[in-house]
Amino acid sequence: MSNDDQITYAVAGGAALISLVAWVVLIVIPAWGSYWRLRERILAVVMSVYILAAFVGMGACAGAVFLYYYDRL
Repeated sequence: MSNDDQITYAVAGGAALISLVAWVVLIVIPAWGSYWRLRERILAVVMSVYILAAFVGMGACAGAVFLYYYDRL
C-alpha cells in the first residue's frame, strides 16, 4: 500500500467519522429526546437509520453518475 492510498483511506475514514458524529448529534439525540416511552424512542432511532441509509444511497448514486460522466466534463 502506497502513501497515497493511506492518505485516501485516512481522509475517507475521517469524513465517515465526522458524518456519523453529525448524524448522532443532529438526528439521533433529538429523536431520542422527543419521546418518553422506550418503544417510541427505539422506533425513532430505527426510522432515522432508514433516512440515513436513504441519504447514503443518494450520495452513492450521485457519485456514480459523476464518475460515469467524469471524462465528459
